[in-house]
Amino acid sequence: VQLQASGGGLVQPGGSLRLSCAASGRTLSRGTMGWFRQAPGKDREFVAAYRWSGGSKFYGDAVKDRFTISRNNAESTIYLQMNRLKPEDTATYYCATSSLSLIMSEVKKPARYNYWGQGTQVTVSS
Repeated sequence: VQLQASGGGLVQPGGSLRLSCAASGRTLSRGTMGWFRQAPGKDREFVAAYRWSGGSKFYGDAVKDRFTISRNNAESTIYLQMNRLKPEDTATYYCATSSLSLIMSEVKKPARYNYWGQGTQVTVSS
């Protein structure tokens, strides 16, 4: 499985970006897809996850009510719509996939994901 993240860039505070994560090698029709981010000098942080079983969505506390995860099964693509961006959202964003349908307590753990994309940089600055 190969994951290709894209859509990052420079945006002003309060602005929006949409990240995409395209998969090749297998279709994203099962398991769990996640978005994580990592700022310099900080640990990798959970952002959002989508579990195919039941279509459940999970969000980190820092992004709840501002970010939305969605999927396009036909294109094997996962999206992260980011609204009302803040300077503290600045980080490299990574998408990842797990072959398992992760439960709530597990989706936030990077170690539960099997494959990772290369990351896309998001910078929020005026």
